[in-house]
Amino acid sequence: MSELFCEEPGRQIPVYDSCDILVVGSGSAGHSAAIAAARAGAKNIILMERYGYSGGDVTGGLVLMVPDLSWYNKSFVRGIQEEWFTRLSKVGPDCVVGPSLNDIGSTDPALIHRWQSYMDCTSRSQPKRLVRSVYFDGEHLKIEMDKMLMEHKDAIRVMYHSWGTRPIMDGNVCKGVYFESKEGRQAVLAKVVIDATGDGDLFRQTGTPFEALSDPKTRGRVTTLAWRIGGVDSWALNEWKQNHPQAAAAFREGISRVAGNYRCIGAGSAHGPDGVHIVTNFHSNRNCASIKDLTETEMNTRVTIREILAYMKEVCPVAFKDAYLYDIAPQTGVRCSYRLQGEYIMTPYDFAFAPKFDDVIAWHSTVCQINDCGPIEIPYRAIVPKGVENLLCPGRHLSADKVAIDWLNLIPQCIGTGQAAGIAAHVAVSDGVNVRDVNIRKVQDILVEQDVPLPRHPGTDPSYQECCEEHQYGLYTDLAKRAHEDPEEFEKYRQSGIGGWEAYLKSVQAGH
Repeated sequence: MSELFCEEPGRQIPVYDSCDILVVGSGSAGHSAAIAAARAGAKNIILMERYGYSGGDVTGGLVLMVPDLSWYNKSFVRGIQEEWFTRLSKVGPDCVVGPSLNDIGSTDPALIHRWQSYMDCTSRSQPKRLVRSVYFDGEHLKIEMDKMLMEHKDAIRVMYHSWGTRPIMDGNVCKGVYFESKEGRQAVLAKVVIDATGDGDLFRQTGTPFEALSDPKTRGRVTTLAWRIGGVDSWALNEWKQNHPQAAAAFREGISRVAGNYRCIGAGSAHGPDGVHIVTNFHSNRNCASIKDLTETEMNTRVTIREILAYMKEVCPVAFKDAYLYDIAPQTGVRCSYRLQGEYIMTPYDFAFAPKFDDVIAWHSTVCQINDCGPIEIPYRAIVPKGVENLLCPGRHLSADKVAIDWLNLIPQCIGTGQAAGIAAHVAVSDGVNVRDVNIRKVQDILVEQDVPLPRHPGTDPSYQECCEEHQYGLYTDLAKRAHEDPEEFEKYRQSGIGGWEAYLKSVQAGH
């Protein structure tokens, strides 16, 4: 970046609109925040989004699967997340693919065989059991997300093609947002602002503490430009992989070799239309808030697509002989750039010791081997910035350290924290208090009314708590046992980042 500077003349910025709740970003967190606030009773909401559709990485980045929504036989991640699939299932049978709510936790060998070729649809631990991981059609989800907004058109005003660029600050109080659009720079004023940009575009300009990037070796430190191929024989591909595991492994390596300077994974499980498969890729050690890294990710991916597709046809004609380029994601798939360091910072400790929080807003099964993907509690404080008023920060930039963020920035956690943020904003406005001082019991009551299970809440089915207690919150793993035997050792490795974390894993696996 150049160190030269230009001085921009001061000018008056016209106020485009004002509202009670302004949500910036209509990805899975922001869209859920707006919908939840409206359903809770808010009447004056603005939802601002830089693209012309909702969903963010989900719909625009082709992240067309959400993993680990259940644990054993309980569906822990519900609310607006599960509503997506309820609505899509009514559109058509190809819109939602995955183990049903009735089958989760099943160890039936026939069902396990049915779903084992779909990533994350069976448990990582033995004995294998079915997990509620769902593949879905992103184009139909775009339509459903618009329909959800239009169902609340009396409460939500949608501003697509509007890029929120800077918070309007009065001391430490956030009063609204400046935004850019085809109409020029304007402002929206609000009583509460929700930064759901995913990259902390707003909160990192307020003076609140934040950190940049996740650890270089984590999943979060890569960028992706997904693309899809049509004309794939899904059953032939799965059968070929199962019957020729060595060839399948060589096939995966060969695809990355053709890609050259990034790692690429071949056709994944079917999404949407029959025979359409995702091809994903990983550009390592990238910053998804960097112009250079975003540009290189997209260009380097696109120029290799034809060669990769030709290689697939040559090596596995039984599945790919009729394959063709179906589409390329309209936006880069991103995971972690900046993350909040809020009133509570989540760490691997939350997965290894299952702490309980009075201000819990989400109780989620996640993708973490420490507790066998068991549910953890996410506190409200993890979306509340330090030293800034009238601002909430749900989504993939929530408050976490550089390792734990890798388990918390997935779609379910974005939806869960977004849903809670929208409700909290409404309660704060209704009660005339700052979001920091919101009545958390009111927030939790409304969350449970909106089909969100919460621990120790009288409105939540007690069998959820019983499931956790029966299975020790997943703390039966060797990793969790070692952490409880020597918490000081665990903390030492935790603070040393992913390198120390990898050393800790190896030490536990070796039985030291």
